[in-house]
Amino acid sequence: MSVVDMTKAPETPADAEAAGKKGGKKKLVLVLLVVALLAGAGYWFFLKPSGPSVPQPGAVVKLDAIQVNLAGHHYLKVGIALQASKSAAADLDGSKALDATIDVFSGQSMAQLGRPAYRQRMKKRLENRLEDAYEGDVIGVYFTDFVTQ
Repeated sequence: MSVVDMTKAPETPADAEAAGKKGGKKKLVLVLLVVALLAGAGYWFFLKPSGPSVPQPGAVVKLDAIQVNLAGHHYLKVGIALQASKSAAADLDGSKALDATIDVFSGQSMAQLGRPAYRQRMKKRLENRLEDAYEGDVIGVYFTDFVTQ
């Protein structure tokens, strides 16, 4: 004689089919999740836009030296050259640069400008002003003359 487990209901073909459908939905959700993760990873590595690119240096435009009034009846003869970006026009108008140079250096003391650290800080200030004035077409400034009297 065989023992029959009465706690389990006999499986019918409809019950087996319903269990298979539930497992199929889980597999479909899992496959869709994996596809979404792969698509996100592909975007991240291949299509994600990079940050702002560093402008490539172009021509260097040398401007004539100017004299700027310093504090205490002293003068500064300063000549600058502008490092243009490659995308900038070959002929930069130097009037904005000369005006900014006068604004930055006017009224400074000769003693302060004699210190290299202070001079570099003023050069950085001038570069920042020129980057704004030329809307990114100027990416650097060089001193070609720097004489105090």
